[in-house]
Amino acid sequence: MADMKKLMIIGGGAAGLAAAVAATDALRAHGVRVGADGGAHAVEVTVCEADERVGRSILATGNGRCNFSNARVDAGLYRNAGFVGAALAQLRAQGGHADGCEEPGREKAVRSTDAALSSDAVCPDPVHAFFAGLGLVWREEGEGRLYPLANKAASVLDVLRAGARDAGVRELCGCEAVRIDPPSHAGDRFHVRFAGGAVRHAETVIVATGGRTARGLLPEGFEATEPRPVLGPLRTDSRLVKALNNIRVRCAISLMSPDGDAKAREEGEVLFRDYGVSGIAVFNLSRFAEAGDMLRIDLLPRMDAPMLEQLLLERRSRLFARAGSCTGDDVLRGMVLPAVGRGVLKAAGLRAEGSFGKRDAAPLTAALKGLALEVRGVGEPRQCQVRRGGFAVEAFDPRSCASRTMPGLHVVGEALDVDAPCGGYNLHWAWASGMLAGRAAAERLMKEVVDHA
Repeated sequence: MADMKKLMIIGGGAAGLAAAVAATDALRAHGVRVGADGGAHAVEVTVCEADERVGRSILATGNGRCNFSNARVDAGLYRNAGFVGAALAQLRAQGGHADGCEEPGREKAVRSTDAALSSDAVCPDPVHAFFAGLGLVWREEGEGRLYPLANKAASVLDVLRAGARDAGVRELCGCEAVRIDPPSHAGDRFHVRFAGGAVRHAETVIVATGGRTARGLLPEGFEATEPRPVLGPLRTDSRLVKALNNIRVRCAISLMSPDGDAKAREEGEVLFRDYGVSGIAVFNLSRFAEAGDMLRIDLLPRMDAPMLEQLLLERRSRLFARAGSCTGDDVLRGMVLPAVGRGVLKAAGLRAEGSFGKRDAAPLTAALKGLALEVRGVGEPRQCQVRRGGFAVEAFDPRSCASRTMPGLHVVGEALDVDAPCGGYNLHWAWASGMLAGRAAAERLMKEVVDHA
């Protein structure tokens, strides 16, 4: 009797669970039994998770709310955009869940803060159709961010685990894979070695280990960049920021190289911390930031420098006409928060209580339009949402996330050198790449089941 075919998924986070559900959906849609008790012509799908339970990383996303996707995913926002674009195009060609949503041509768009999409709605995006098929209901918030209607990350994990459980997926928790040895000859399997010495075998392996270092996990020949935490706060020189701790400002913020070249720019809210700066705008810049770079904060981005300087001079004239004097504090009162104003005056080399002269308008304008902070590194790595780095995408086919040189081996999600800004894009990639790999793995195993029938 032929041995049961096996798919092993290493990592029970977002990408791993999506791969498990997508694989079992594809197998069952073609009449292939799933599970250890399915007989010789079945496929066993196993998720091996190092943690004590699967999906813990999902529960921590979006401050526990899980911004699981975006209504307007753009491949151009991602690192290695060409690879991501090809992958998303392949997924669109495949579609989502068979029973998830109506055809895109019948779309009735819903685009309000309180609007909810569900399995009864139209989902032209295959990732959204996948979740609709699992029963998830969600709403769209600002900038296209999608959150579960229950407003809890647990609801996303619940539908994934239920989908996997109902399909016969096996969960093995507390199992840390440490090495994957490739098949040594035709008909051989992958040998997956675990901490503690256990060895398991599978025809197909999907690596979904997230952002942790997985360089030693794969066989030699796969290039990888050491992952580093991004999408988090930045540590800066603290001379100005300590006095501004916990103050938020709406601004534009630019990241400059030590040579003065612009690297990236964001607009939005910045939160000053005693060690540096935080907030979504800073999180997005952290993807490109290195120690020695400069942050320049434009506190009045809707006003150009000449206009602002003229405004400061006019305010000075009015204050002198009314009170006979004008200090730095006076000229900024009502424009920015007092603590921010004092920090800006200090950066401009001016005294808050000192007389504000006409010649002071130019340096104050420069400080308001470009408050400078030197980047020293990541502020709090535990707050970072993803890691930049992972396995080089050139070694993998974007249509399946399969190795170009080792058939049956796939790498997905954050384990690949792919990342994106805040807004649900990183989780979208995890689901999308997991779905592609799961379906491709299922197709490969189905052929083997038929060949051995």
